[in-house]
Amino acid sequence: MKKSIVILASVVLATLLSACGTLSGSASGSLPSKAADGTLVGANGMTLYTFKKDGKNTGMSECYEQCATNWPPLTVQPDEHPTQEYTQIIRMDGSRQWAYQGQPLYFYAKDAKPGDKLGDGVGGNWNVAK
Repeated sequence: MKKSIVILASVVLATLLSACGTLSGSASGSLPSKAADGTLVGANGMTLYTFKKDGKNTGMSECYEQCATNWPPLTVQPDEHPTQEYTQIIRMDGSRQWAYQGQPLYFYAKDAKPGDKLGDGVGGNWNVAK
């Protein structure tokens, strides 16, 4: 019985750890990189955007609730640290978000695959981050 519980606990732990790794490739995690065309992309290869209403170097996001559902922020993982170009802002909920040259970074929920840039120009407020 005791051996069965240990095995079950090991399976549960392995499942949880693999799920955490999967989540880091979605709307969260890791410093962005530049695609071949100079566009900033997340670790998952998806295009990143900036929001004009955020302003530059304000240290704040103006995108919450439904906005953040449509435009998920690029969140900072606990072991990640800012650089000269990539800084962190603290969102209202206490989570941290990456910013590039003072502009918070977001994904666009309607982008389905790496290389999509469907959010560029939306509402006159969203631009591909470069």
